[in-house]
Amino acid sequence: MPATRSGVRPPERSQARGPEAAVIGVLGGMGPAATADFYRKIVQATPAERDQDHLRTIIWSDPSIPDRATAFLHGGESPVAALIAGARRLEDAGAGFLAVPCNTAHLFLDQVRDAVGIPILDMVGATVAELHRTTAPGSRIAVLGTAATRASGLYARRLRSAAFLPLEPSDTEQQAVSAAIAEVKRGAEAAAGQVLAPVIEAFVRQGASTVIAGCSELPIAWSTLTAVPPVTDPTTALARACVAHAAALPTRTASR
Repeated sequence: MPATRSGVRPPERSQARGPEAAVIGVLGGMGPAATADFYRKIVQATPAERDQDHLRTIIWSDPSIPDRATAFLHGGESPVAALIAGARRLEDAGAGFLAVPCNTAHLFLDQVRDAVGIPILDMVGATVAELHRTTAPGSRIAVLGTAATRASGLYARRLRSAAFLPLEPSDTEQQAVSAAIAEVKRGAEAAAGQVLAPVIEAFVRQGASTVIAGCSELPIAWSTLTAVPPVTDPTTALARACVAHAAALPTRTASR
């Protein structure tokens, strides 16, 4: 291969590169703003003083993945095939493990895990693990998310198993939460925060020690508020888990 004008020979391209353990693969697009927010949190969670200290990250943002809540609640088009396709694309590109910054997508990830040969981190598990470190057992913890996250008990079951007391929104409050999520997806972040604020205040009155922002659009809405109770952000927990997982792995694995 000829050298470049600088005289430096570029690295040879591999035709069959295997995964590299410390490379994060982000299966995103659910939605795009949440994916961008998640990558920012990976950067913030990484101990770094210069560019070269940060982690190599491959992001596949596919907004065409069918809606996860519609699939779970109403039997709409399943997102599984698209999730598997994206996961395999990231694996083939060299990702050593995957992160999916979408809470509702976690309802479908067991099938995706069976279809790839690299780990997929668990955002729900990472969130509960952080709560173990910061919150006393028996505490009331509010859970906000999509209607599918609420109906499935995605967080509530894990919280009860960990000796916490989950608080979930009423039907009317869930409509407000869903509206806030929709506002973020259309780019109206401040409006989303205004819709969300009364729901948060209601949970504070019920004695919630913290509120789980259990949809990846919700932390974006939260960021527009000036006064909020303690918030547990699953995307931040997942970002920290990515950094810790990468740090525990060798830089490279052998090509398959």
